[in-house]
Amino acid sequence: MLRELRPAVGSHVVDTRTGRLGIVMGYEGPYVQLRPYGGGREWDAEPGALRTATAAERLKAATAHANARSRGEAL
Repeated sequence: MLRELRPAVGSHVVDTRTGRLGIVMGYEGPYVQLRPYGGGREWDAEPGALRTATAAERLKAATAHANARSRGEAL
């Protein structure tokens, strides 16, 4: 888990409460704002509920996004 340290903007983290991988976009009050890999609606997460995404998780997200693009489901 990422302790009370703030993950850097642009880093990939997993919100352990939802299981979603997100990219750190910024901070709003006590929350970290995350956006899904490939874009989409941001969500707020508590810093204590985040952990650094593994290389495998990042690759899985990138592959899923590339597949969605090839099907015309994403930009």
